[in-house]
Amino acid sequence: MIGFRFSKKERFLYPGQELRPHTRGRRKAPDVMVDEPTRLALEVGRTRMMVAASLFAMVYLAIGIRLFDLMVLKSTDRRPPVSQSATVPLDTKRAEIVDRNGLVLATNLPTVNLYADSTKILNAEEATTKLLALMPDLNREEVLSKLMSGRRFIYLERNLSPRLQAAINAQGIPGIYFEDSERRIYPHGHMVSHVLGATDPDNGGIAGIERSFDQRLKDDQQPLRLSLDLRVQAVVRDTLLAAITDFQAVGGVGLVMDANNGQVIALVSLPDYDPAEFGNSPADSQFNRATLGVYEMGSSFKLLNTAMALDSGQIRVADMFDTSRPLKISRFTISDDHPIPRPQNVAEILVHSSNIGSARMAMALGSEHQREFLGRMGMLSPPPIELPEISPPLIPAQWREIAMMTISYGHGIAVTSVNLATAVSALVNGGRLYKPTLLLDTPQDPKQVITPQTSMLMRYLMRLVVSEGTGKKADVPGYLIGGKTGSAEKVSQHGGYDTHNLRTTFAAAFPLDDPRYVVLTVLDEPKGLKSTYGFATAGWNAAPTTGKIISQIAPLLGVFPRLDAMQPYAPLNNVDLKNITQSIAFITGGARAPAR
Repeated sequence: MIGFRFSKKERFLYPGQELRPHTRGRRKAPDVMVDEPTRLALEVGRTRMMVAASLFAMVYLAIGIRLFDLMVLKSTDRRPPVSQSATVPLDTKRAEIVDRNGLVLATNLPTVNLYADSTKILNAEEATTKLLALMPDLNREEVLSKLMSGRRFIYLERNLSPRLQAAINAQGIPGIYFEDSERRIYPHGHMVSHVLGATDPDNGGIAGIERSFDQRLKDDQQPLRLSLDLRVQAVVRDTLLAAITDFQAVGGVGLVMDANNGQVIALVSLPDYDPAEFGNSPADSQFNRATLGVYEMGSSFKLLNTAMALDSGQIRVADMFDTSRPLKISRFTISDDHPIPRPQNVAEILVHSSNIGSARMAMALGSEHQREFLGRMGMLSPPPIELPEISPPLIPAQWREIAMMTISYGHGIAVTSVNLATAVSALVNGGRLYKPTLLLDTPQDPKQVITPQTSMLMRYLMRLVVSEGTGKKADVPGYLIGGKTGSAEKVSQHGGYDTHNLRTTFAAAFPLDDPRYVVLTVLDEPKGLKSTYGFATAGWNAAPTTGKIISQIAPLLGVFPRLDAMQPYAPLNNVDLKNITQSIAFITGGARAPAR
């Protein structure tokens, strides 16, 4: 108990004041008597108050530190508010794909998906009405069916915009949730579609590079660097698209390859598609004509036939072959579009694009030699390029004499555009065959498939085709361009060939004094125009298209025009092809041989 002894004059004491002795003036504070149990109770109370005060201080200090961390230290990493019902973020990050200069071709953007737990939906009809008010493109019956399905997890929509997510969240619909996700973005749209391919809604690769390197893109966050040059890709696509429009073609291929390492600088197949809308694209747009399409390449194949003849050591440029009359075998007749009623040498056969002369050259070597040579040049197997969309060549089941003869001028065998570009690279780079690749800095171990001397001869002859032959419209002032035209009749749906529908090709290389690049252009079913005098062959459409491409990409690739560009090849320019053997005697060292 507590007892008080007051002075005679009573005074008021506030609660607890009697426990604090003090002196006011000369007066003594009232004496306070506290027994032991009470004193102990007071000590316990005081201790509890101190502990409680300390706990409150610690809580407020923790809250203050957290607020400082969120508002100051992490102020640059603020994110939009997420619904309380959002799930744990998905680990779906996918590496970027970039071109050789580091320009982004494919990347990811954060997004959210909308899903439902139908077991928690209170009113499916009401929830459906609210969702369709914000997303009118959804099918009402489909959404209602999902919300009444009884399933715990079912997607309603993917890749919502932040504004739409906020609007749905504001509706407060029970059972509706958001899932953190990522969306694959292709900044350049159609530009690189057939190389990049596409991904599915779950960010898995389903076509092109996205499919070929699906696991690598998931496991390694370092960008995947391609050999493509986006600037060159844009030029090739725009020029090819203009040519398809001008010549009313149904499609086309444009390809640029580095002749000295096999790297593909540009690869275009038209029509193409937007990778973001891959599933909604027509089948014809998804078809990669450069790697999946196998075609008869027509007279552009004569480059291989000529190289085979010269590299055999049995035939020289000066050797003559009888092209004065059509060549008959069994029920077949081989003739020339522009007959020359006299024997021609190897150079003239290539420049004048003689089917008869090409067939006779192949006959001089035999079918086994031809098959071995084409196999050595990679023409009998699928192109080993890093795309899943690849077709093997179509070759004769039996390599009979008639097949050998037609193959010599590009009929009876069908290959991809990548196959042909790869082989042409070997023809001009000194005879080294590189594997075609879409990756930068890929180690290469080239095979020597023809001699450097044969390669040098082929460069001279390809230049003649452009300066004197069917490829004149591919010439660009200041550049040493060589190549070969090819116009192949398409196979008719009713069997045989359709003489009214052509697939035209021009295979080119530049600069021929120091070969660096191969350019291949293919037009599918071009039409003859008034400006082409009704002709639809390669010299009138594929060749000038290739020339336009080269004139634009050469400066981008560091190849600049030269005033003296023609000098190293002067002996082979502006000459009478009837007497061409005299002009190339310094190359062959051989005399005029009798016609075969």
